[in-house]
Amino acid sequence: MPGPRLPASLPIRIACRLVRQMVAELICLLGDRVSLRRDRRRFTCQVRQIAMYVCHVALGISMSDIGEALGRDRSTVSHACHVVEDRRDDLAFDDFISTVERLVTAIFSIPEVASHD
Repeated sequence: MPGPRLPASLPIRIACRLVRQMVAELICLLGDRVSLRRDRRRFTCQVRQIAMYVCHVALGISMSDIGEALGRDRSTVSHACHVVEDRRDDLAFDDFISTVERLVTAIFSIPEVASHD
């Protein structure tokens, strides 16, 4: 089942960046419940990988479009999706990814409200 369609007024680039920011904020809120390395460079890489995965799986955005939106190549997005999928064997990590997917799906599923002029 494909993910929700993004509103036409929301560029893919903005959607991907919003997901990336949300992932970073959620990791900071959850603290040690999600086992991610805390050094800045590695943290940034893991946030980006999770965001790429969620954009592809939950929103159904193509790997090429995600790569373009986040300044990476399609093959980098593919690698990120494989890395995240492999880590889902860890129950805490899987719960975190499932939560992010539910939030992203709920946020981007909100239909645009027609103006009543």
